[in-house]
Amino acid sequence: MIGALFKGLGTTLRYLFRKPVTVEYPEVKRPVRERFRGRHQLKRFANGMERCIGCSLCAAACPADAILVVPAENDPAAPNSPGERYAARYEINMLRCIFCGYCEDACPTNAIVLEHQYELSFYDRRSSILTKDDLLVPPDKGHGEIPPILQQVNRRPSPPAQIDL
Repeated sequence: MIGALFKGLGTTLRYLFRKPVTVEYPEVKRPVRERFRGRHQLKRFANGMERCIGCSLCAAACPADAILVVPAENDPAAPNSPGERYAARYEINMLRCIFCGYCEDACPTNAIVLEHQYELSFYDRRSSILTKDDLLVPPDKGHGEIPPILQQVNRRPSPPAQIDL
């Protein structure tokens, strides 16, 4: 009993004269690990088009059912994304999200990414639902070129496929 008391006091005395490791949180933010999964972001291509093609694979892969994707047909004159469809409505309920990363793994175009932002606080339930406007990065922050398979979606096959019925 007394030995354990002296052992605890020894630990206290050992750390008493060391420099504290306090981080001034709001001013100084600690870097997170490379594999940390934080707040979601919807990415764009370098030309400003949205990467999300409205396939809803992220919503299907989500075990918490936190993602809602409502696809719509692309306007050929002014497309939002390469391909036939785009996500007209994209919502993530952050109260349900368990930050597992399955949505990121399921996305064929790498549109949804869990970034390193960890400051997530909400004052009410409505603000915990992040919409497409909250998630989408600005057009000038896009990166990467459109894959050739997505560029050829609206083109007819050459030569035209022959179907015998």
